Amino acid sequence: MSQEILDLDRRHVWHPFTQERTAPAPLVAIGGKDASVLASDGKSYVDLVSSWWVNMHGHAHPGIAKAIADQAARLEQVIFADFTHEPAARFAAKLAGLLPDDLDRVFYSDDGSTAVEVALKMALQYFANLGQEGRTRLLAFEGAYHGDTVGAMSVGRTSGYFRAWQGMLFPVEMLPYPVTWTDDQEVEAKETAALAELERQLTADVAAVIVEPLVQGASGMRMCRPEFMRAVAERVKASGALLIFDEVMTGFGRMGDVFACLKIGVTPDMVCLSKGITGGFLPMAATVVREPIRQAFLGDGLDRAFLHGHSYTANPLGCAAGLASLEILLSAECAERRKVIESLHRQRLPVVKGARARIQGTIAAIDLGAGGIGSAVGPKLKAYFRERGMLMRPMGPVAYFLPPYCITDAELHRAWDVLEEFAAAQDGDPWAVPADFTP
Repeated sequence: MSQEILDLDRRHVWHPFTQERTAPAPLVAIGGKDASVLASDGKSYVDLVSSWWVNMHGHAHPGIAKAIADQAARLEQVIFADFTHEPAARFAAKLAGLLPDDLDRVFYSDDGSTAVEVALKMALQYFANLGQEGRTRLLAFEGAYHGDTVGAMSVGRTSGYFRAWQGMLFPVEMLPYPVTWTDDQEVEAKETAALAELERQLTADVAAVIVEPLVQGASGMRMCRPEFMRAVAERVKASGALLIFDEVMTGFGRMGDVFACLKIGVTPDMVCLSKGITGGFLPMAATVVREPIRQAFLGDGLDRAFLHGHSYTANPLGCAAGLASLEILLSAECAERRKVIESLHRQRLPVVKGARARIQGTIAAIDLGAGGIGSAVGPKLKAYFRERGMLMRPMGPVAYFLPPYCITDAELHRAWDVLEEFAAAQDGDPWAVPADFTP
């Protein structure tokens, strides 16, 4: 059976973010439980990256599965322009109650890219509706990744993923990002320079500034300090522009707190959510905005309305999954597991002292040398972990752990052991990074 599936896959399927000429054959997943995926080769693989950062509670969680099944027996989908339904209303209220005050309005969409597109379009139309048509500029940070649709690519143009489509991207001013790591002695100087450039760019024609708070995920788990994010928020709000937090990856507990904005202690104007929003069961996203922004779209005609939507907006199954996932996330047991994961990361980090290593919440990352997403280290590291029953998906030379919260201490210690074993098998100093290397 597995060979038949591989043959069909090879003939008909096009895999994402993959050079299919050189990539090894994919594993055939036949099941999952807790932090592991069961493949047709009979092996169980510990999922160290939460299957692209979505499976917060592990695989096949019975509570979420039951919530979806119960909802499917009542209502599977309905046009959300003309209807509402209980899961959508309750989930929106739950999200608003967890986010900072005044982030009250939830606009549902399909995935992280569309959540960002929604925020960018809302920001531009907001100022147009207020009669401030001159506010059309957008600011983003170097190295940012916000998704793969045109607007999201435009504000993530320096992430290294979009060279083939530069001609279709709209202009966005990119700001320096003060990436930092453990024992970084130059972080304050980098932050001062970045804030100075932000102040220079925050002219009266800026509509919005978008940022991944605390961690730039897809460009290599590049981290900054909460102090820097607070300073950014202060300056953006003083300028009259809108502040957009892209919490597609950082939301739902990854930073330790439920959302990065809570950990930082600021209230952005918009928050983009996806990834872990349904616990990895179904695709869904949300853009949550302050109520005064929504008020600017009210009027007597459609010209002021937000004319944007998706066929599966507020899908009842996705909303039911989101409610069930939140219930698990907010439990005392899950909160404790997140603390334990961060503590374990910090316990193991001294082994790589001197490397560019960093931790935020449940995420740990280390640079294994220089190079971009095409670095030769990545495929070697990925294969090394797979041979030992673990799913690691490095970003170039960046090794990182972003596990489901249900991962056991023994499984996570084993992951660190394997990383150390890989490093020991390399020639020279595996943690050495050239002085001019910019992660």
